Amino acid sequence: MKVYTRTGDKGLTGIFGGMSAKKDDIRIECNGILDEANSFIGLLRSKLEPDHAWQKGLFKVQMDLMDIMSHVATHSTLRSKNTVNRPEDGEKFCEEWIDAMLAEMPEPHDWFILPGGTEISALCHVVRTVLRTAERRAFTLNQQDPMEPFILRYINRLSDLFFVMARYQLFEARLSEEKVRPFKMKR
Repeated sequence: MKVYTRTGDKGLTGIFGGMSAKKDDIRIECNGILDEANSFIGLLRSKLEPDHAWQKGLFKVQMDLMDIMSHVATHSTLRSKNTVNRPEDGEKFCEEWIDAMLAEMPEPHDWFILPGGTEISALCHVVRTVLRTAERRAFTLNQQDPMEPFILRYINRLSDLFFVMARYQLFEARLSEEKVRPFKMKR
């Protein structure tokens, strides 16, 4: 199979079910941003030791994102024909991982913080912000062609997860977060 099809030269790309979409279609934009997030997660994994405690979970996230991208590429009228795995456990998976990290951290999070501190923490923030962009694009797509709710919930929890991972990495490194100001509204 060839990597190139030449349809992209005309501003079109193929999506699930043999349909095509313009390269600037919101569906393609959303998937492109999810692909970018997945690539940054791959970079994050490459910076961690092979036996690091996060590797298995990050691998799952990457695989789930590949599955989610298939569902994002599927128009709602063809949803029943897409047999790719539906990672409906993603929301719970993220929440359990978040809760486990927060249980080890001594102080509550009630400050805006600057991304950074270490390369790993900063990279977690990069993943978080790319996922936030993907989430905004997914909600735009959802208004045009409703997606399955698990997709939107999972993307939202992933950005929360990477925020906590960034904080947790600093906690493990015994480094202080650079606090900007406290939240005005308490949760």
